[in-house]
Amino acid sequence: MSQLTPLFTDDFADFPLKRALGQVAKRRDQGAKVVGAYCSYAPVELIWAMGGVPAILCAFSNVPIAKAEETLPANLCPLIKSSFGFIELKTCPFFELTDAVVGETTCDGKKKMFELITKHRPLYVMDLPQCPTNEGAVEYWKHSINGFKKFLESEFDTTITNEALEESIQASNAKNSLVVEIFAFGAAKPSVITWQEMYEVATYAMVSSGSETIAKLQEIVKTLSERQEKGVFTSKESAKRVLITGCPIGGDVLKVLKLVDEEGATIVGLDSCTGLKAYVGKIEEGSGDPLLAIAKRYLEIPCACMTPNTGRTETLERLVAQLKPDLVIDLVLQSCHTYNVEAVKVESYVRNDLGVNYLKVVTDFSAQDHGQLKTRIGAALEMC
Repeated sequence: MSQLTPLFTDDFADFPLKRALGQVAKRRDQGAKVVGAYCSYAPVELIWAMGGVPAILCAFSNVPIAKAEETLPANLCPLIKSSFGFIELKTCPFFELTDAVVGETTCDGKKKMFELITKHRPLYVMDLPQCPTNEGAVEYWKHSINGFKKFLESEFDTTITNEALEESIQASNAKNSLVVEIFAFGAAKPSVITWQEMYEVATYAMVSSGSETIAKLQEIVKTLSERQEKGVFTSKESAKRVLITGCPIGGDVLKVLKLVDEEGATIVGLDSCTGLKAYVGKIEEGSGDPLLAIAKRYLEIPCACMTPNTGRTETLERLVAQLKPDLVIDLVLQSCHTYNVEAVKVESYVRNDLGVNYLKVVTDFSAQDHGQLKTRIGAALEMC
């Protein structure tokens, strides 16, 4: 493999979250209000429309979990415990920068955790309808989004106009389409983009918007195109191809992806809400009702909290056809019951309908299962 031109030329290639933190801190220093968000269902277009900046609050470190378990049950999702532990210890730099926080009712553990952090920051919890095809679901979600809008206007003494929302929608659509274009390079064989670079792009786009962001993403598209044209690859042509789906990824749970690398395989797609999922889909522009347009698009996000979650299988069908993986790894965090139960249907669909090998991995943020994971991932790749 030839020398790669890095997609980002700063010092954060191994620490993309530090890059995101720097972006948030810079905007805050410029006077922008920072609104922390835990989920891809948070309609960040409202935050951008008021001149604010969203901050990433989901945590993936094992370090603060012991502190969290002084309050929370041990058999709770590690993402929730990690996020809460950082807040209690006051060591989450993203949370410490926030002026307010938005939550959503995607999971029971998270929504009850929100009740415990109201003492730290002004908080608005959006009630997400989880049967998105039911009559009235879109209108109800629009109502919740409007409630968030009123919260921001009241908390920050501002007005979010329809004109500002339309501009924010257009900027999001432009950004999101470029992120999707970048992730589509995962279809190249041999690979021309690594999963680390996909993750860098996803975290960068979470907290960045506007013309500067568009220019940077266009530059990345150009760099990847040049790699392809010049035959600069990030994997061997013979490398087994892996698609990651399931729970959010980051921090200590990236151990699973690193083990795939160690086995000589290449990860060609990240189908998670810390990967591609948050950027797929377009908000209708010029609809005359921007809140309704936002509501429709966000309800199409195929999280396991939704039922029926037909969007998940439709997404997997599209990604398998595009990326041609040899193995789908369904990464499930311990005690994430929605993704764990849904894995039954996902495995059947991937194996029987799509004809692709499948491996479910249930893990947490500790290193205790490293050896077991290495054995299982290696065996699954050998069977491809």
